[in-house]
Amino acid sequence: MKNSKFYPWVVVGLLWVVALLNYMDRQMLSTMQEAMKADIVELNKAEAFGALMAVFLWIYGFLSPVAGMVADRMSRKWLVVGSLFVWSFVTWMMGYADTFHQLYWLRAVMGVSEALYIPSALSLIADWHPGKSRSLAIGIHMTGLYVGQAVGGFGATIAAMFSWHSTFHWFGIIGVVYSLVLMLLLHENPNHGIRAEKLAEGPKEKKPSLFAGLGVLFSTWAFWIILFYFAAPSLPGWAIKNWSPTLFSESLGIPMSQAGPISTITIAVSSFIGVIIGGIMSDRWVQRNLRGRVYTGAIGLGLMIPALLLLGFGHSLIAVVGSGLLFGIGYGMFDTNNMPILCQFVSAKYRGTAYGLMNMTGVFAGAAVTQVLGKWTDGGNLGLGFAMLSIFVLVAVSLQLYFLRPKTDNMV
Repeated sequence: MKNSKFYPWVVVGLLWVVALLNYMDRQMLSTMQEAMKADIVELNKAEAFGALMAVFLWIYGFLSPVAGMVADRMSRKWLVVGSLFVWSFVTWMMGYADTFHQLYWLRAVMGVSEALYIPSALSLIADWHPGKSRSLAIGIHMTGLYVGQAVGGFGATIAAMFSWHSTFHWFGIIGVVYSLVLMLLLHENPNHGIRAEKLAEGPKEKKPSLFAGLGVLFSTWAFWIILFYFAAPSLPGWAIKNWSPTLFSESLGIPMSQAGPISTITIAVSSFIGVIIGGIMSDRWVQRNLRGRVYTGAIGLGLMIPALLLLGFGHSLIAVVGSGLLFGIGYGMFDTNNMPILCQFVSAKYRGTAYGLMNMTGVFAGAAVTQVLGKWTDGGNLGLGFAMLSIFVLVAVSLQLYFLRPKTDNMV
């Protein structure tokens, strides 16, 4: 099957489901505070809930560069399969937790397992789609994250119908079963194996150390710009993932069981539209202008700025949902072009490491903003916090447009 001309798109389809499970399992906790706090009293404080969300991000961030370095040297198929199995099993076990400390450590373990996924998956897709379809392929994969975020938004609804314990149980079981399916159908790109064999066999060429890629990346000035360009929009990106249900609930005066689905579906649907628009636009624009991918990402960031301001200060259904739609479209256009832009400046040998570092900076930014917004929520200033995040996005788009000037669409 892997020799079929359609198999590169089969890879995207297989990993799309994994991406859905990835965000579904992590996102549903953000909507289930109300259902869980009756059994776990610590969750009555937003700051404690923010700490529970943030521990995942800190662990996930610290391990992302390591996961990227491992992905550049090992089979990405087995990294994907293994990480899916572990985080799904952890989700399953969260249904048995009855103390805050048990939930805290399970979220930490989930951070370890999920860190292995994104660098491996995006590097694998980039290898299977080296040409004109790269942005669209990665964008379609990213829609799985958004759909998973939307499905996770129904966590509170399902918990209200049954129980939060059952919700964790069944979502976890689905992932464990799918990891077994993935073992049979997902294949590594042959070129990745050839590169690894050459490194191992070359008698005269010294095999690079595990950290060789770090020296190459940190000596590339464009990579520093890409790091900031990725991290700054991650602040509102993670704020939306972890706090938009709360913001929608407070701004619209509706219960979390309604605000969760409305917020996550709004962001997911609009992000889905954004990645398709951004993927197609980028793949076509770059054929006429090498900065086409950079310009497409900049347009996406530009849309996020007014969206964050309106999201922070709006209180009507039209204002809040409309700003959520605008944010999602902009974020989708930005998100679908991160790896393609990286491919313009970083060799295929180091892309897993590079994206792992990008993921780390983005996640650390997300962990910080998650905890800060927890305190601001307790003080009644969540909307103001969202609006202020637009400043970071404005700085990022300015640096991106001024500094990122690629000379090729596929650095070798």
